[in-house]
Amino acid sequence: MTETTHLEHPQAHLLRTDRFPHIWCPTCGIGTVVKCFIDAIDKAKMDYDKMAIVSGIGCTGRVAGYVKLDSYHTTHGRAIPFATGLKLANRDLKVVVFSGDGDLSAIGGNHLIHAARRNMDIMVVCVNNFIYGMTGGQAAPTTPQPANTSTTPHGAFEPPFSLPSLLEACGAVYIARWTSLHVRRLTKSLTEALLKPGFSFVEAVAPCSTLYARRNRLGSGFDLMKFYHDHSRIEHDCDTSQLAIDYQKTIKVGKFLDIERPTWQELSERQLLTALGDDYYRAAEVKAAQQGEKDHVKA
Repeated sequence: MTETTHLEHPQAHLLRTDRFPHIWCPTCGIGTVVKCFIDAIDKAKMDYDKMAIVSGIGCTGRVAGYVKLDSYHTTHGRAIPFATGLKLANRDLKVVVFSGDGDLSAIGGNHLIHAARRNMDIMVVCVNNFIYGMTGGQAAPTTPQPANTSTTPHGAFEPPFSLPSLLEACGAVYIARWTSLHVRRLTKSLTEALLKPGFSFVEAVAPCSTLYARRNRLGSGFDLMKFYHDHSRIEHDCDTSQLAIDYQKTIKVGKFLDIERPTWQELSERQLLTALGDDYYRAAEVKAAQQGEKDHVKA
């Protein structure tokens, strides 16, 4: 009788495999980005109990449900304010927002720019497939001209966002962009971003073969990966104003920004200490003092 051997998925320790199979289409790039993210967590030696992952809606929004960390699947465009609240309530948490380009830069755009301006200590991973994938293939703020979408059947005409340029202007301290073909380089950037204090942003360009590629006659997901191979150019430290992504033209990738500046939490405490002096106490200190008094009474 032949014995069947069941091997555990090598990343099962950080995946909710009980929820598999996942909902992503064949050749979708999101799963590859998740794989890189999980590898990055281990490379950065993160404490799983001190991490939280937050998402909004859409195909990428499902990531929070598949990763075995404290996870929150929030409403459309609201991942960043939710993540901000988590961070402010527990400064020891590493909070990661995992979002698609539509959810993050359209209805969530206001939260995105202000979190970068404040240098809120959170990490944002944006899977950019240039379209609203789950809701029907509508044009997104990153759709290049003149791509065909369900809301622009004669070609997109609005100028798209260049997310690295936008976020450097707003105040992010770490910005990188790779495609889902650049597995090792994307993993390295995600690792660096996990360890970076302040607002870090990693853009992962990934194929949506079901809607974006089909509507634009770009072939399969494999064809798009081949396109990334032939048309990606690594330009570390490139001026972010030169990083616009044009339709089916060269995609500049690399690490573009890695600087230091005070986080929102640091600026807040600095201001309160200046204004209140010895009357200022951090909530954690007050809580610790109260706990000490309780322990003293019990003793």
